[in-house]
Amino acid sequence: MAFDHRKYRPSPTINRPQRRWPNHQIEAAPRWCAVDLRDGNQALVKPMTVEQKTRLFALLVKIGFKEIEVGFPAASQPDFDFVRQLIERDLIPADVTIQVLTQARPELITRTYESLQGAKQAIVHVYNSTSRTQREQVFRTDAAGVKAIAVNGARCVAEHAAKHPETQWTFQYSPESFTGTELEVAAEVVNAVIDVWQPQHGQPVIINLPATVEVSMPNVFADSVEWMLDHMNQREHVTVSLHTHNDRGCGVAAAELGVLAGADRVEGTLLGNGERTGNMDLVTMAMNLYSQGIDPELNFADMKEITEVVEAVTEIKTHPRHAYAGELVFTAFSGSHQDAIRKCLNNQSHEVSAEHPWDVAYLPIDPRDLGRRYEEVVRINSQSGKGGVLHVLEQQFGITLPRWLQISFSKIVQTAAESQGGEVDASRIHALFHQYCLADNQDMQLQSYDMANNDDIVKAKFNLTIAGQPHQLSGQGKGAVGAIINAVHTYTGVAFSVEHFDEFSLGNHTEASAMACVRVHAQDRSSDAVALADDTTRAALQAVLTAASRWLRQEKVAA
Repeated sequence: MAFDHRKYRPSPTINRPQRRWPNHQIEAAPRWCAVDLRDGNQALVKPMTVEQKTRLFALLVKIGFKEIEVGFPAASQPDFDFVRQLIERDLIPADVTIQVLTQARPELITRTYESLQGAKQAIVHVYNSTSRTQREQVFRTDAAGVKAIAVNGARCVAEHAAKHPETQWTFQYSPESFTGTELEVAAEVVNAVIDVWQPQHGQPVIINLPATVEVSMPNVFADSVEWMLDHMNQREHVTVSLHTHNDRGCGVAAAELGVLAGADRVEGTLLGNGERTGNMDLVTMAMNLYSQGIDPELNFADMKEITEVVEAVTEIKTHPRHAYAGELVFTAFSGSHQDAIRKCLNNQSHEVSAEHPWDVAYLPIDPRDLGRRYEEVVRINSQSGKGGVLHVLEQQFGITLPRWLQISFSKIVQTAAESQGGEVDASRIHALFHQYCLADNQDMQLQSYDMANNDDIVKAKFNLTIAGQPHQLSGQGKGAVGAIINAVHTYTGVAFSVEHFDEFSLGNHTEASAMACVRVHAQDRSSDAVALADDTTRAALQAVLTAASRWLRQEKVAA
């Protein structure tokens, strides 16, 4: 079959030179409505059980959703039973309103109200399709025909509500496939429904504009929303809601631009589950607002629990690169990224606040806000560099290396990553550090030392074990390092010089309290070593001995 773009008709654009939404900013969260239990559920290969729905409902309440669409009770007995269970078991908090969906057909509306008996408050969401394609090919009617269906449905909804004044009712209407409907037709149908419900007299009304199938660019959707608001009766008394899908991969973008265009409310699902490519992703949009300093009025601090529950009830695995929720979303493998992240995190010495906002390269938000650890941010493979290796050692083991040692040790880690063809975890990095920097097979091990200062010259005696046998060496020099270098020269005949030397105090991550790093040089070759000890002097002396014994061992191999 030929791949031919000419078989598709481009969606129409809207000539709105007076469009206002590009100059707007989102300054507060919209009203949210989670539709996981209805729209998300109907898209599953294996629909949720009542028990699974109850678990997901509890999670949505915990996150902070105040409006939750819980099913299509007239179309499914499990949905009907679930609505009844929520009401009869008093599982709906006083500040939460459930929403149910029904087609604009009298018998379905009647059944819908039966499911809601005893509810304190509820949103009855009625819809019918208005698109040109469905008018012409599915219903075989015209614009007047779909308008009549909508008006009759609206009247039926109001009549049933009047019979149950003990419940606080909100009416919601959706011109299904709004994005496939001519705007003049959509406005005529919506305004006819508004005229039936008369929101100016106090009846809460929501007009939902669904991109049931995403067929245009997000800016065109925003133009459509703004046009509708400009042509909507009693706009000041109506809540305008959006329900975008992700067929073009732009569901979140369309919803955000639709809010810029004046919409008040957004429907979607956690992690974007839904028909075809999915619904608008509530996690992504809410966290997008959060990253801009806007309170989303939803709490995603325990993202691990959210993904676990959603995966359990939908049997859909969260993509590791899913925005905000994916396992790898904050993870850097690139060496330059890791180095920048490490340096920025080290610069965050003050408490993050409005006066000192979060400002870390490659991390648009603080991973801790979603319950993630900094240890998960930097992971090492063959693409990583010295900054990433040092970050792991610092964050998980409290070990800081000088730059010269970072370079040589990172090459050791990279070689290990290349040889095993994957990620090198923290425990493996720590083992490599012990193997190549600390361990020396006890060739030259310091047991004790005695030093005396005389005119800036240190004279010292060192009790060692060399190849397991006790030895006493003597030496002198400027400082303890100079004295041990002189003693080793006297014993081995090799004139070592110290190219690099750094020492550090350690925190609570290790048993030792001091660490010394040294590079010695002799006869055009260098050798590195690290030593840990209870004091800086002992660590420095042992680091020199370890580096020297490594050099001597390499010399024997070369010979």
